[in-house]
Amino acid sequence: MTVLALMSGTSLDGMDLVVARLASDGPSVRAEVLERVSAPYPADLRRRLVAALEEGAADLRELTQLHAEIGHAYADACGPVADRHALDLIALSGQNVYHVPRVDEQRGWRTRSTLQLGEAAHTLERCRVPVACDFRQSDVAAGGQGAPLVSFGDLALHWRPGVARAIHNVGGIANLTWLPPRLEPGAVVAFDTGPGNCLIDEAVERSFGAEYDEDGRIAAVGRVDADVINALMRHPYLALPFPKTTGREVFALARLERDLGLSFGALAPADLVATLTAFTAASIAHAYEQLRRDRPLDEVLVAGGGAANATLMSMLRERIDVSVHTFDELGMVSKDREALAFAVMAYMGFTGRAGTLPGATGAVRAVVAGKYLWPQALDPWTTDGASA
Repeated sequence: MTVLALMSGTSLDGMDLVVARLASDGPSVRAEVLERVSAPYPADLRRRLVAALEEGAADLRELTQLHAEIGHAYADACGPVADRHALDLIALSGQNVYHVPRVDEQRGWRTRSTLQLGEAAHTLERCRVPVACDFRQSDVAAGGQGAPLVSFGDLALHWRPGVARAIHNVGGIANLTWLPPRLEPGAVVAFDTGPGNCLIDEAVERSFGAEYDEDGRIAAVGRVDADVINALMRHPYLALPFPKTTGREVFALARLERDLGLSFGALAPADLVATLTAFTAASIAHAYEQLRRDRPLDEVLVAGGGAANATLMSMLRERIDVSVHTFDELGMVSKDREALAFAVMAYMGFTGRAGTLPGATGAVRAVVAGKYLWPQALDPWTTDGASA
């Protein structure tokens, strides 16, 4: 099948689109990338979306409109790509805006739940191709956390016999998938390690008016505050057992100040960026310390926007004592990783096959991931049942 997958992650930096021809090869999936496109969100839409992620900042009217407007942005991005390819299926990740992976009465988290915005019907109407969307809900209903779902695609696309490999995505939130040296789907481990780019991006936007720290240049000239790092490393999320997931509702600067009694305003802007970059690296390294207590590890492959942050990558290599490479260094494209994982899930679900790993999400069973919209319908008012 030829699948167009659109990923819009927690970095909120826009949409990454990949067109891939997928084919099953035993337990694995072969993917031939035909085209890749990146498209930013319209500036006003991104500004309002960032503002809406602050708890209590967005009312029902704003969320309703954002759901439609993100859906239109998806349709506008997918339309020209669909015009250039004979697509069988489109997969839309949805824009994650709030994630409640566990009950926490102190935070008002009474029911495991998750919310992604971006109405898929607009893409269906524009492209007239079956659309898969809303991938997380079936896993949540089966007792899982609805994340990290990309572990299934990682296993299907990146497992290699005899190699204990970790795929690490540094998006807004950082997540890893550990792939065992033998093909044992039940042994795969996946979880969110904590912040990826989200804290760095927030600090850079606040103090420097930029969306991200390009190549880690700001962090490179700042001074890391060891006391702040020590306080941040006491965050209770880092001590939770895996599988576990998190989001911007936990890792935001104001939230960390409230939860941990910190005052980031006491740091010079470049020092804050350097300190948050070091915390991101330290939290990722801490996750590998947990993982390696009873599992081998030969290499770590880093994808996502954070793979382009040279300062962050240098810090990771200092803290993780195995080979650490970016996807690009190995001839792959970092931004493809999550989009291809959603393409694989949609491909599986479209043919009635499960596309999740319950050991990675905590669900009681593997489920078909996604809900499917169809462009053709039988007209109930015609005698011959012709398509409408």
